[in-house]
Amino acid sequence: MKSYTVYLFRHGLTKGNLNAQYIGHTDLPLTTDSISSLKTIKAHEHYPKVEAVFSSPLKRCKDSAKIMFPESNTIIIDDFIEYNFGEFEQCTAEDLKNNDDFKNWIRGDINARTPFGESNAEFVSRVCLAFEKVIDGCIKTGTNNVAIVGHAGVLMTILSCYGLPEAPMAHWQMDAGYGYKLRITPSLWMQGRKLEVIDTSPTSISDMENV
Repeated sequence: MKSYTVYLFRHGLTKGNLNAQYIGHTDLPLTTDSISSLKTIKAHEHYPKVEAVFSSPLKRCKDSAKIMFPESNTIIIDDFIEYNFGEFEQCTAEDLKNNDDFKNWIRGDINARTPFGESNAEFVSRVCLAFEKVIDGCIKTGTNNVAIVGHAGVLMTILSCYGLPEAPMAHWQMDAGYGYKLRITPSLWMQGRKLEVIDTSPTSISDMENV
């Protein structure tokens, strides 16, 4: 039975990541060290060959995609942009520890929202609708191997909503430059909107360090 392969890769790091800030729509660049790290991963472990590459519109994803897949034209999916943190943007959890709105939002209720941002429900709906359009398009056009270079929150949402084995978002954390290999079987996808998580990709950081 024909199947499709989708790779999910987290973008390289920004100063906001290093500072443990909530960085959503702020368009921060990759750090110099992170650029070097992505190039090292590519040189030693090799990103897979794919027919299409999809990315968030933010430069930390677009620039990561260019390093990972320099021979591919990146297709921008606006709805793969990171969470809209509203007033919490560029703050840390420590900054917000006494904020009642933050305390309510951090509990994870699906309808909770950040002030002047989006709710958890709106974020999940946006990301899932965009992902389903990408997958349906791949199946319709017979595009067998694709990669999505995105934000941790976006990719973890995809995995928690569609992945088999089923697991909560926290289970799907990934390091910068790394991610997961997914197998999509059209019958499983069409009937239940589910896909199989079959491997990490490229090899894990711990494997690389033990070489």
